[in-house]
Amino acid sequence: MRKLLAILCVLCLVQPIKAQDGLIQNISSRKKISLNGRWNYVLDPYENGFYDYRRKPFDESNSKTGGYYDDKTEVDKSELIEYNFDYEPTLNVPADWNSQAEKLAFYEGTVWYRRLFSAKPINGKKYLLYFAAVNYEAHVYLNGKKLGIHKGGFTPFHFDVTDLLKSGENSVVLKVDNTRRKEEVPTINTDWWNYGGITRDVYLAELPDTYIHDYKIQLAKNNAQELEGFVQLKGSNKSQKLNIQIPEAKLNINVQTNNNGYAAIKIPIKKLQYWSPESPKLYQVKIIANTDTVADKIGFRTIQTSGKDILLNGKSVFLRGISIHDENPMVAGRPRSTGDLRMLLNWAKELNCNFVRLAHYPHNEEMLRLADEMGLMVWAEVPVYWTIEWENPDTYANAKGQLTDLITRDKNRASVIIWSVGNETPLSNPRHKFMGNLVDVARNNDNTRLVAAALELHRDGNRVIIDDVLGAKLDLVSFNEYAGWYWGGTPKEITKYYFDIKYDKPVVISEFGGDALGGFHADAETKFSEEYQEALYENQFKILKKIDALRGMTPWILVDFRSPRRPHPIYQNFWNRKGLISETGKKKKAFYTLYNFYETIKGLYK
Repeated sequence: MRKLLAILCVLCLVQPIKAQDGLIQNISSRKKISLNGRWNYVLDPYENGFYDYRRKPFDESNSKTGGYYDDKTEVDKSELIEYNFDYEPTLNVPADWNSQAEKLAFYEGTVWYRRLFSAKPINGKKYLLYFAAVNYEAHVYLNGKKLGIHKGGFTPFHFDVTDLLKSGENSVVLKVDNTRRKEEVPTINTDWWNYGGITRDVYLAELPDTYIHDYKIQLAKNNAQELEGFVQLKGSNKSQKLNIQIPEAKLNINVQTNNNGYAAIKIPIKKLQYWSPESPKLYQVKIIANTDTVADKIGFRTIQTSGKDILLNGKSVFLRGISIHDENPMVAGRPRSTGDLRMLLNWAKELNCNFVRLAHYPHNEEMLRLADEMGLMVWAEVPVYWTIEWENPDTYANAKGQLTDLITRDKNRASVIIWSVGNETPLSNPRHKFMGNLVDVARNNDNTRLVAAALELHRDGNRVIIDDVLGAKLDLVSFNEYAGWYWGGTPKEITKYYFDIKYDKPVVISEFGGDALGGFHADAETKFSEEYQEALYENQFKILKKIDALRGMTPWILVDFRSPRRPHPIYQNFWNRKGLISETGKKKKAFYTLYNFYETIKGLYK
């Protein structure tokens, strides 16, 4: 009998619950309990907790010992159990593991997380276990049963755990692996720290049996007189009447969902205050179903291009931007709080910015909500970075999934004006197909925003050439150029270069810059000095202003950030020093140079 039960248990484990179809919208508005806090962890570089000695997964074998996901303790002195979460150290969640223990600083591999929590599930309610981000591959178990697997270090995922949740104590275990692999997205080679762990919030959300799963309410494409979107219900009672309210705008309409729980929305409007950096107006929006209610704060604006111009609410705008990594320089690791995120965006505002590029992957959802509130337009990106396995169908499916999840999560954020499908990807026919298909995915999921990518350039003497076939499918000509740092000589020598751009579209320079060690001063020809970086910026402005279609830029980067690619013991010490603010929060000389340039630009675009 015990053998039969063991076999049945294994069958349960190899048939994980299917992850929820599509992401739930606006998890922050839901009734939920936080599973943040201290989680016990087991360091497992050999993956002993997942594979037996024949390298066969325990959840696919008849092994009596089982994997760490069983979360067992000895009940018989003859039992062999070679782990015990109860006596293991703890890591804080949300946070990366690299910054919490010295032995984990450069660690890439498997770490097992375990959290015990109490629950009182109610009959007729639905329960979702929600992770805002786990880097990179997560195997998730609840009470010893496998829920599923998620790949991608920056997008949320969740599972319906209604049937597995117990009244009383529950155990959630994650196998988290941040190993870089060539077929993944991002691939092996990057220029940022590969922070592993449960890096964003974890929730157990309680929902009614039929609930508002997803919705979009935005201005229609190029139409400031109509709100457009949809509502999607999930559950057993999909056909319902819905009431949508925007009280301040005196809008109150009723719609009916079909048998699949879907209702399209079209709302003519007479008067709205449009969202902009100067006036980041957000409206309280409420969606009321018979069984559920959701509230959100949403801004409304249009974004489009016309010839060489970018039009925000029909008016030409210059994107005074800066690039940002999802990292707090002064407290090692990923941001741990809203305060960390607000600090980064406040620095961008102090820099005279109205625009930020959130590179090179989806940032925390809270970052986008803060950008809505603070009036910063956003370039949002997926980590299709450098040399991806362009001909691997699984790699493409991964990239497509991350892009789809990013758009699903942030489609109601007025601040997001650009979806970016990648960064500095070398030219080839397989790459053109891969990224061209991603452009189509972005447009099919959201036709109200611009689509871009940070392209590479090529040089022929003093001519800087931007001629990438992908540019024909994009709304902007955006490219990274490092004249004065990686090529082109010293800052004073770069003014001889000029740009030959194939496409007659708005130009947004997605990166330029150079390293400076905060506090190191020398002449303007000494690399890593603040004076060199300052002169580089001054001369960049001279050559960039010659581009007639220049409509924005996001220099690289707001703040110094950690990177294993940067080992120089004096100037870098595993930091990329291209920030305009040092790792101590001190503004470098080039910070003020860019501020002053943006001040002159403001006078040209009212």
